[in-house]
Amino acid sequence: MSQLSVVVGDDGLARCPWAAGNPVNTAYHDTEWGVPIRGEAAYLERITLEAFQSGLSWLTILTKRPAFRVAFAGFEADVVAAYDEGDVERLMADAGIVRNRRKIEAAITNARAAVALREHGGLEQLVQAHRPASPVEPQAATTSAESIALSKALKRHGFVFVGPTTMHALMEAIGLFDPHLPGCHRRGAC
Repeated sequence: MSQLSVVVGDDGLARCPWAAGNPVNTAYHDTEWGVPIRGEAAYLERITLEAFQSGLSWLTILTKRPAFRVAFAGFEADVVAAYDEGDVERLMADAGIVRNRRKIEAAITNARAAVALREHGGLEQLVQAHRPASPVEPQAATTSAESIALSKALKRHGFVFVGPTTMHALMEAIGLFDPHLPGCHRRGAC
């Protein structure tokens, strides 16, 4: 495995290398990445956006995030769970989001699964139950035992597009462990 190292920006701050070079990535890195979130809608949003990101750059998703929030009703599970084929067609015509039918249908499926999961403690509780037991050192790995277990648990509850790599990215993004590299100005801040 190659050693990852921080990059110092024009502002003199050391950051994880992916955050350099674009102000949208830098802002996300400095204010959101690795920061814990709360509430079903926040978890559903992150799972949905991670699924849409598959095969694309995270910058594409961040740029389109405001349109995603409108298209998916602020990720209110009850609203999205009620979407039908007409809503799928409406979303397929929405140039503000990523227009991928399978991913749009997955977002609706996952909203329905999130609603059903309330009977078992809810989405937030299920994801939090897969927090690593000991500190995780940032590395180039794209999966972990915990992301594999989370993927399997979500799939058992009817979620789709929640593979181990996608769940590892989710776990980093929502601060289930500190994803920032040693030397990054955000390391330990979340």
